[in-house]
Amino acid sequence: MKFVHIADMHFDIPFTTLNKNNFGIQRRLEQRNILKKIIQYILENKIEYLFICGDLYEQEYIKKSTIEYINQLFMQIPQTKIYIVPGNHDPYLKNSYYSKYNWAPNVYIFQNKIQKVDNGNIHIYGYGFGSFYMENSLINEIQIEQKDDINILLTHAAIDAASAGSEKYYNYNPMPKNELKKLGFDYVALGHIHKPYYNEEENQKIIYPGSTISLGFDELGKHGMIVGEISENKNLKIDFIPLDEKEFTEYELDISEKYSKEELIEQINSIQLENNKFYELNLIGQKNFEINSHELETYTDEKIIKIKDKTKIKQNLEEIAKQNSLKGIFVKNMLQKINQQPEEKEKIMKAIQIGLENM
Repeated sequence: MKFVHIADMHFDIPFTTLNKNNFGIQRRLEQRNILKKIIQYILENKIEYLFICGDLYEQEYIKKSTIEYINQLFMQIPQTKIYIVPGNHDPYLKNSYYSKYNWAPNVYIFQNKIQKVDNGNIHIYGYGFGSFYMENSLINEIQIEQKDDINILLTHAAIDAASAGSEKYYNYNPMPKNELKKLGFDYVALGHIHKPYYNEEENQKIIYPGSTISLGFDELGKHGMIVGEISENKNLKIDFIPLDEKEFTEYELDISEKYSKEELIEQINSIQLENNKFYELNLIGQKNFEINSHELETYTDEKIIKIKDKTKIKQNLEEIAKQNSLKGIFVKNMLQKINQQPEEKEKIMKAIQIGLENM
């Protein structure tokens, strides 16, 4: 059996943090084009199964016209069985398009309970989100019935949530990888983690394809789909195919020797940028004048989507805080705020810079 495994397309996501030059509209058009690519690949390679493992769309923002666009593409591959498990961004709700829309006949949507679909000697198990959170996994309710056949599990989950470094992962169908391995599935198709995870260990069968398109600068690197084949004797072959023609990347620029906005803009515009990449420009070093990142973005190449000011204030703040003056009292109080609210350090440092420049 041949299959394509995708997840986390997030159709109609607003891209509110990437608003330069109508960038959100551009990315949404690219989302649509990538689904076309996937369907074309399926047609050309006679793929039997398409697994979509959650967050196909954004429940809060999805438009009916987008659902119709997706469904029209699904109708172009009637010989391919399409299985969808809802995720935390597109849960199976009473008012969601998963429950109220008339999907193409080749589409099967799992609900928030263990379900099993039989296709001869191929058995597809799956379950999705019934709300925006799922604190308890259902894997303990799964038992493979025909162990000699090919058995596949689809879900949207946070594997080994305890090692993910944040308690928030416990709210998204958490499950230990070791427990998942014990179930004995020949392939586990997952969604939720936007970074591809498919060749980290020998004979790996638990797979995240990552998001099909990068949604921002926290998703660097290649994005695409997993294509696979399972033989009758259960040998698994998989490959990752990049789909997103654009790649998000970061670039650091030391501005310590620049003394005006004009000099800085000239320096930024002299950077050699690659056409297939979007850039987050991180300004580092010591700054000699106040910087307005949003203003800089309007004067720079459209491939620079975001500029972050990560420079350091030139003055020795600890020494200034010791001064018996208005400036010293101001800096001392602000440094105390940083100790009390370390998560706000970047904002407080900017406030110090502005304050010192106006004293």
